Amino acid sequence: MKQTNLELELSENDMRALTEVAAKYAIEHIKSLAEQPSNNVTQGAQLARNLIEPLPQRGIKVEPLFQQLFEQIIPCSYTTPGPGYLAYIPGGGLFHSAVADLVANAVNRYVGVWLAAPGLVQLETNVIRWFCDIVGYPKQALGILTTGGSMANFSAVVAARVVRLPEAFLKGILYVSSQVHHSIGKAAKLAGFPAANVRAIPCNPDYSISIEALVQALKADRQAGLMPFMVVGSAGTTNTGAVDDLDSLADLARQENLWFHVDGAYGAFFMLTETGRRVMKGIQRADSITLDPHKGLFLPYGTGALLVKDRQTLQRAHSGNADYMPTMQKDENFIDYCELSPELSRDFRGLRVWLPLKLHGIQPFCDNLEEKLELTRWITRELKKLAHIEIVAEPQLSVVAFRWTPPGVEGAALNALNQKLIERINARQRVILSGTMLAGTYVVRICILSFRTHAQHVRYALEDLQSSMAELR
Repeated sequence: MKQTNLELELSENDMRALTEVAAKYAIEHIKSLAEQPSNNVTQGAQLARNLIEPLPQRGIKVEPLFQQLFEQIIPCSYTTPGPGYLAYIPGGGLFHSAVADLVANAVNRYVGVWLAAPGLVQLETNVIRWFCDIVGYPKQALGILTTGGSMANFSAVVAARVVRLPEAFLKGILYVSSQVHHSIGKAAKLAGFPAANVRAIPCNPDYSISIEALVQALKADRQAGLMPFMVVGSAGTTNTGAVDDLDSLADLARQENLWFHVDGAYGAFFMLTETGRRVMKGIQRADSITLDPHKGLFLPYGTGALLVKDRQTLQRAHSGNADYMPTMQKDENFIDYCELSPELSRDFRGLRVWLPLKLHGIQPFCDNLEEKLELTRWITRELKKLAHIEIVAEPQLSVVAFRWTPPGVEGAALNALNQKLIERINARQRVILSGTMLAGTYVVRICILSFRTHAQHVRYALEDLQSSMAELR
């Protein structure tokens, strides 16, 4: 019998050599993050075209492969883990989690079913219960780790549909603010709802949902014979970091028998701070909460979470049977995550959260979040000192939205000027900012969340803003 090619079964020396090369390049890359340009994508299209290639028939050596990756391919990007990344919602990229993923992928254990890896499943369950403690959920609460907030919101909508609506659910209506993350609308579509079933409710001047407008919409829909079943509150919107009145939404949801979901992908981990606990009062009353460890806990992208006050609601929405599956757990202390999630096969995400929390405890994370809040307050105070800078949205967490309004520039011309302002700032490559539209007005956003961002990097943003304004006058 012909012997199989054993090339994929690396020797001990080969494994050591491969990991040493990978670690060498990765560590050098991280060491240089503060010096790297905040964005470098001007030649992106040409690079992408140059990388098109057929399926390789033969391998190449490790060193030149990593050299190409780190010297040519990775630098052509937004430096999202860098200290100058103040755009959108920054993701952290803790190195501890990269090491955890190396371990998780190397041991390659299956965690979708408790029986397959009881200890590893328990580590992940510990992580989820820690998250429940952070938001103030009761002991019977649980949840799942996901790839991010979008998948968490999807599972929340599905769970709400199953629990609150009959099988013929197309009269079901869900309510969101006009500032809600677009993943909620996508989740509703994937869950089977027409786009018209998602009601976008107007906001107050601080960009939080108008409770009065929501009450009126509920009344009108019930009179029309429709079936309101879900309301979504935001604990930190992407546009302005706005936090809805979660206590009032919880009261209304209880009165109207609505599933109350909080999208806290950006903001929920600020519950680790005094400011966050005050601003997000009432979050623990939600039926479900989305939160993203790859934002507020500074983990690598691909780490989200959905928490539910009653784990049985997730099971009703996601459980399934097959003859080849083992018997699922009856012990409430042990979890078969395939019963709570859309996924059967999945990676072991829990270790990338568990390892840094075990190595450091929660306090450094709390301290970093407090620092980001203070940096946001500082930059807001400094912006107010500048001539013709209008704060469009005061920070409730760590996002501030503003615009430059020099005399004589209005309407579309003013929007275009602020777009140019961002382009000038970003072209300096020390920081990167992003913009958004608020009621037809283009505004500049600063979002401070990376654990690598400190006072000097926020000062760079202020300096580059002032220099860019001077150039555009």
